[in-house]
Amino acid sequence: MTSTLAPTPTVGAARRWAMLAASTLAQAATAVMVHGPAFLIPALHAQGMSLPRAGLVAAAPTVGVMLTLVAWGAVTDRRGERFVLLTGLAGTTVAGLASVLAGGTAALAAALFLAGAAAASTNAASGRVVVGWFPPERRGLAMGVRQMAQPVGVGIAAVSIAAIAATSGVPAALVVPTITCALAAVVVLAVVVDPPRPQHRDAESAANPYRQDSYLARIHAVSVLLVVPQFLVWTFSLVWLVQDRGWAPAAAGAVVAVAQVAGALGRIAVGHLSDVVGSRMRPLRWVALAAAGTLAFLGLAAALDLAVAVLLVVVATLVTVADNGLAFTAVAERAGPFWSGRALGVQNTAQFLTASVVPPLAGLTVTHLGYAATFAVAAAFPVLAAPLVPVRRERSLS
Repeated sequence: MTSTLAPTPTVGAARRWAMLAASTLAQAATAVMVHGPAFLIPALHAQGMSLPRAGLVAAAPTVGVMLTLVAWGAVTDRRGERFVLLTGLAGTTVAGLASVLAGGTAALAAALFLAGAAAASTNAASGRVVVGWFPPERRGLAMGVRQMAQPVGVGIAAVSIAAIAATSGVPAALVVPTITCALAAVVVLAVVVDPPRPQHRDAESAANPYRQDSYLARIHAVSVLLVVPQFLVWTFSLVWLVQDRGWAPAAAGAVVAVAQVAGALGRIAVGHLSDVVGSRMRPLRWVALAAAGTLAFLGLAAALDLAVAVLLVVVATLVTVADNGLAFTAVAERAGPFWSGRALGVQNTAQFLTASVVPPLAGLTVTHLGYAATFAVAAAFPVLAAPLVPVRRERSLS
């Protein structure tokens, strides 16, 4: 299918970058809403709630996201990006307000579930704004910037929600993501315009990209395999530094923060690299191979108790998240303007589902085999991913 996603001359570079900023803000705001409740667990537990119940409350928005990603993608395909962003952010704000006013555990969990269900709107729509308005030779860089939204959102939640909940209570802490989403909605309303695409009558004849070849399915599979080491490192790096290396929690947290910043910058760098080499798939394979090597060396260094293991954790955090923007951009480019919403929904749903099972399974592996062996075992997943990357099936970015 011929690409129709290139920007028109009526929108200048300044407006495109403004829409990138607005889309990134929208994704970051919903990340605060989705991931922020995890930082409420200490306050909820201090109020007498059991840890399992507090964990269920914290997981409620994530469940809402997983169940609605594909549906929001379908709405984006039919109604456009601006409509979905505004509707989703407004719904997230209303649900966030309901969570602030919730009077019990069940009501709080229900409100957070609805907030997550609405927040899923930004995953596909914000990415399509970037792909739709940036030319092929700039999309990798632009999507790398947009992919910084999740770590930025998690960072905002980490420095605000737990502290506010401890001093002013859970309702006050939930005001943070609610206001953030409301602010993002205002910015989107003022800045974002739907990218150009074919007339609606052409949508009916647009071919299903999944029936053309295995390109999209292979990218989904690669992304699922690469999510395993990513969430292993995200989940257990701090615990490993504290329990296995004897670090103070504050020092370990500083290392994790540095690693997250490195990962965010790495997404931009790899996205720009894909623009320079004119390919998303070749850098994606390089990232998979780099992840495999880094995790293998990390496992060896941890087993030998080498000081370089700490540096390798930072490097592992960087390389294991670098694939996200490449895969996301490639899926949107190949699926086209009338299928990319659903395709990106499938992409994100598969990653969320895989990510949800990594912590418990990795926890079992750490318990029985230790951290070093767990890091080494995780290296097998990018090894499996590398040959699946559909380099030869990739089309010219132009």
